[in-house]
Amino acid sequence: MNGKRRAGSVLAVATVTATIVLGLMAAAPAAVAKGAQGEVFDMAAEAAPASTSCPSHVGEGARCLAGQDSAGAFYMIVLPKAWNGDLVVHAHGGPFLGAPTARRVVEDVERWSIMPRLGYALAASSYRQGGVAVTAAAQDNERLRRLFIDKVAKPKHVYLHGQSWGASVAAKGAERFVDGKPYDAVLLTSGVLGGGTRSYDFRLDLRVVYQYLCRNHPLPSEPQYPLNIGLPLESTMKQADLARRVDDCLGLNKPAAERSPEQAMKIKTLVDVVHIPERSLLSHLNWATWHFQDIAFKRTGGASPFGNTGAVYAGSNDDAALNAGVLRYAADPKAVATLAADADLDGKIPVPVLTVHAIHDPTAMVELQDSFGRTMVAAGRGDALVQTFTGDKDHSYLSDPTYAALMEALSNWVTQGRKPTPASIAAGCDKARATLGSTCRFEPDYQVRPLDSRVVPRDRR
Repeated sequence: MNGKRRAGSVLAVATVTATIVLGLMAAAPAAVAKGAQGEVFDMAAEAAPASTSCPSHVGEGARCLAGQDSAGAFYMIVLPKAWNGDLVVHAHGGPFLGAPTARRVVEDVERWSIMPRLGYALAASSYRQGGVAVTAAAQDNERLRRLFIDKVAKPKHVYLHGQSWGASVAAKGAERFVDGKPYDAVLLTSGVLGGGTRSYDFRLDLRVVYQYLCRNHPLPSEPQYPLNIGLPLESTMKQADLARRVDDCLGLNKPAAERSPEQAMKIKTLVDVVHIPERSLLSHLNWATWHFQDIAFKRTGGASPFGNTGAVYAGSNDDAALNAGVLRYAADPKAVATLAADADLDGKIPVPVLTVHAIHDPTAMVELQDSFGRTMVAAGRGDALVQTFTGDKDHSYLSDPTYAALMEALSNWVTQGRKPTPASIAAGCDKARATLGSTCRFEPDYQVRPLDSRVVPRDRR
């Protein structure tokens, strides 16, 4: 679920990636031993990171280290020239479905270079594997935190930052690794925080409504399969193939004025029924295809944890026909339990948590924040959560002063006990603009609505 990179960084990313790969020794996967407090990480199995070229924008005089850990995850560490003594461990979004690469961490460090420019050390992991594996990714971040302390330096404070899907990774890690409270506070940005079993319901809705309208994913001439598995394991379909089919049906590749009345009607139906913007229809169809496939066949034993029985769709020009015609699926109970164990959240985070979410986020709908707030309250940790919202229409990155204000507020909360408010953070953003420029769009009075107000409720028995 990632997005834009800084312009002009492609060559720099390729150069730094090559430097990392050439400097790495192959690392064999290491087993993770279980302990009373969860996983036990053997730092004797970890090699010290090697010096490497820094990506662009991290600040003049910064020092960069990189390596591949014992589980196979690539990582990069940035130490700013004027280090404030604190560490930010970054949990990246996605998830990506291929094997881990050094390029992944270089891109993350470039995107989040605001952290070292603010004086924080930054540590980012590629995770040991691709795919929708939340707990494993949380383990990889915790291994990196311990590696930093063992091989690099002992920070004064450690902040855990999760972006997009990585916000659920960070939240899971903050819940799971509580021995001695290794993280002093958590920042969750643009987070997919409704839990794995509920955050993706709308993507199944998109699949069934799209198929009702377009009937080309799959085509009538192709083997039929349950849409809630995403795609059969043996399928050779590529994203370019799906894009062509979507363009044939919806004309997304054309200006609106050049679409047929039928194409315009179908797009309007998808937007009005599924409640996602036109610009993200193809992206969500991709995720509802290959991410669902990853979940069904690599995480939940070939069955799907997603269903739409009991869902009543509304917003088309003939809702009765739509509800009678869409395909219906029941979620497999064992698959639901398996995904829940890995990707649902319990809210038992023992440290301060600060979130930010764009109200018009096209990728992770803002109403997921209501679900997360309810989870924290149910765990008795509601007072440890401050949620903020902005008027942005982006997902992957908002603005430098936005994150500067959030980090200053989080640091003051940890070190001085000054719990921030949405209004105080908005004021901090305006202050940060004086040196960082760019935009501040915090809306302190915004009240997020329940997820069920946007995603159709369904039978979960």
